Amino acid sequence: MRRWWRAASEDIDMALLQISEPGQSAAPHQHRLAAGIDLGTTHSLIATVQSAQARCLPDEEGRLLLPSVVRYLPGGGLALGHEARDRQAEDPRNTIVSAKRFMGRRLADLPEAAGLPYDFVDGPGMVGLATVAGERSPVQVSAEILTALRERAEFTLGGPLAGVVITVPAYFDDAQRQATKDAARLAGLNVLRLLNEPTAAAIAYGLDQGSEGTFAIYDLGGGTFDISVLHLSHGVFEVLATGGDSALGGDDFDRAIAEWFCGEHGLGGLSALPPAAQRALLAESRRAKEALSDAPEATLTLTVQDGRHWQARLTHAQLAELGQPLIARTLAACRRAMRDARLGAHELSGVVLVGGSTRMPLVREAVRQHFGHEPLCSIDPDQVVALGAALQADALAGNGRGDEWLLLDVCPLSLGLETMGGLVEKVIPRNTTLPAARAQEFTTFKDGQTAMAVHVVQGERESVADCRSLARFTLHGIPPAAAGAARIRVTFQIDADGLLSVSARELTTGVEAHVEVKPTYGLADAQIAGMLQEAIGSSQADMQLRMLREAQVDARRLLDATESALAQDAALLSPAELAAIRQAMFTVADALETQAAVAELKAASTALSAATESFAAQRMNASIQRALAGRALDTLA
Repeated sequence: MRRWWRAASEDIDMALLQISEPGQSAAPHQHRLAAGIDLGTTHSLIATVQSAQARCLPDEEGRLLLPSVVRYLPGGGLALGHEARDRQAEDPRNTIVSAKRFMGRRLADLPEAAGLPYDFVDGPGMVGLATVAGERSPVQVSAEILTALRERAEFTLGGPLAGVVITVPAYFDDAQRQATKDAARLAGLNVLRLLNEPTAAAIAYGLDQGSEGTFAIYDLGGGTFDISVLHLSHGVFEVLATGGDSALGGDDFDRAIAEWFCGEHGLGGLSALPPAAQRALLAESRRAKEALSDAPEATLTLTVQDGRHWQARLTHAQLAELGQPLIARTLAACRRAMRDARLGAHELSGVVLVGGSTRMPLVREAVRQHFGHEPLCSIDPDQVVALGAALQADALAGNGRGDEWLLLDVCPLSLGLETMGGLVEKVIPRNTTLPAARAQEFTTFKDGQTAMAVHVVQGERESVADCRSLARFTLHGIPPAAAGAARIRVTFQIDADGLLSVSARELTTGVEAHVEVKPTYGLADAQIAGMLQEAIGSSQADMQLRMLREAQVDARRLLDATESALAQDAALLSPAELAAIRQAMFTVADALETQAAVAELKAASTALSAATESFAAQRMNASIQRALAGRALDTLA
């Protein structure tokens, strides 16, 4: 459920008096509110800097991690986070999990789609998902998560955010990065920068511990794996190489355990089970995996609707055998990154672990053996990325410390042009420090050629067919001349967020064409505007839903508190008092069950509060008497 926050009562207007030096504006003393967001595959977090310390912000229940799960409900409502995840089995088709895997991707890019419970909608753009609330894109799903995090921060900090830094996997391509910025825009966030997740971890460790040297950042999350090699020296963070796997994470360990369980009992594999049984077994596999971080073995149990029941015992050794192929894939990516950085393991100063999946002892041991270093994990691996992003956001917002370190990120994949024969001419090689600008000159292929098509691609392969198409545009107005006479300068500019613009200019006439690279499956401005208009049009309904949800939460809390008090001290009440409280509780429970209107629900809650006032006073008196019982009078003087 989306939480709508209210910072203060509507009938109270509060303001702060700011004091500044004579003749000086108060503005230089203002601390601009900024935050770092780890928009994760399985969980998301938001952090900020207060009193020079980065910390993650909890929700109203004190929980830092927000499950990256959104459930669309009939009638236009939605649930998200813990509520959506905990009731996922009730409606898997409309409960979107790990939307990050779908960001900027087409259906052809998602080989795992056939095994998922969603109704995917393919098209020339980004894949969509058909839900009870209509078609939703991964951008819209991610925007709901970002909105919840924004509301959490603004409630906690007491004001609107001036800007945020959002982290993305280092290997995210231009489409995925643009999709992330689109989601932030829908959520009402000003993106100061997109930051690679391993780089964010380096910021947290570098600033917190004053580390200098060359470090490998091993980031194994729920659905993605990232490896980066960074050099930290005199406040300069330089990314030497990056790599990873966008389809490898803790979820894959869960699936491997589930497949093993099916094999043990001859169930024909996970895909042969009914959808509800698949989800139950995956949840049980995740529980067993996490239990093995502390216990020598764990038991998995699966019960299906017809009453059949299976059980199996999983040991550390068995988990290590199941996880070995997956860990081997991460280490292969590590070797490639080290080759790109032209370094040997002995030249590293340390290895930093990031991501909840690195809590597995078998992962930590494999990393230790591979690199020959005891992994660094003094910062919570679930929080370290968000904390680093918060430090970067605080600096970019102008709150100081920006001059204490310099961040040099890199381009994760090469960018280039299609040339004759379907080959790729790389203009900006991978691992180029960002921001960057590169230019190359090209010429015409035919006599009298007056136009040139420019096809921008991304990837490491030599053939255009093996690379990802980013954009196409045409330069017109080339003077007719013999083949090879014209000179066309093509310039690539890539900003600190990894977003690209390309221009082509004919040097003799000065005619020019330019494109801001928004991939063919990204969102157009018109689409973004339409989504924003839809959100504005739904604002009144959203406000009514907020009021109802708040009233329901308050009512449930009151019921729980009353039930707990009765369990402890019902003997203090007369039969008539107890009956009155029970009747008031029934009225509140009935209002919740029947989805009563806000006014009815508030009236029922008020009546229950009034019915328990005397009971609360009696409990207080009884508590004081118990505390004083048996104590000598002189000790009370």
